[in-house]
Amino acid sequence: MGHHAKGIVLAVSTLLIGVSAVAENAQKEPQMTPEQKAEMEAYAKAGTPGPQHKAMAATAGTYDLKIKSWQDPNSPPMEETGTATRSMALDGRVMVEQVSSTMMGQPWSGHGMQGYDNTTGKYWSTWNDSMSTGLVVSEGTCDAKQSCTFAGSWTDPVKKTLVKSRMTTRWTSPTTQIFDMYGPGRDGKEMQMMQIIYTKKK
Repeated sequence: MGHHAKGIVLAVSTLLIGVSAVAENAQKEPQMTPEQKAEMEAYAKAGTPGPQHKAMAATAGTYDLKIKSWQDPNSPPMEETGTATRSMALDGRVMVEQVSSTMMGQPWSGHGMQGYDNTTGKYWSTWNDSMSTGLVVSEGTCDAKQSCTFAGSWTDPVKKTLVKSRMTTRWTSPTTQIFDMYGPGRDGKEMQMMQIIYTKKK
C-alpha cells in the first residue's frame, strides 16, 4: 500500500474514532426529563417580556411634573414642580423612574420601579426617595388603556406601624398622566395625600 493510501486509511480511522467518542459522550450526558423540560419552559415563559412590558416601554421619556401634597384634607395642598425620567431596564422587563423636585421647600429626589409579573398576572412597583430610608412596595392591575390601581404599604416613621395606601394612575391624553395617592389621615379615614400630573416632553 502506498503512502497516499495509508494516509487516507489513517485519516478515515481517526475520523471514525472521533465520531465514536462523540457518540459515546452524548450517551453519557444526562438527558432532561419531561418534568425538567416543562420547568425550563415555564421559567422561559415567565421571563419573557410581553405586551404589558411593551406598553410600559411606550411611556419612556422625560416629563414635567406638577405636584400637590396634602397634610390635612381641609387645608389647601402644597404645590411643587419637578421633572421625571422614565426608561426601561433589564432588556425591557422593568420601567425605572427618576424624579427630581422639591418637597416642603427642600430638594427632593425619588426612584421608582414598575414591572409586570407574567407568573402572577399582576403589576408591581417599588418607591424610595430622599426623605426616607424605607421602601414602598405595591401591587396592582391595569386595564387596556393603562389606567392602573395599586395597593401598597410602608412603615410609619413616627408610629412604627404599617401604613396602607391606594394609588391610581390614568392617562388623560397621549402625553398626560395623572397619579393620585390616598392613605389614612390623622382621623384614620382615607384622604388624598398626593397628586402628580405628568406631562411628557419627549
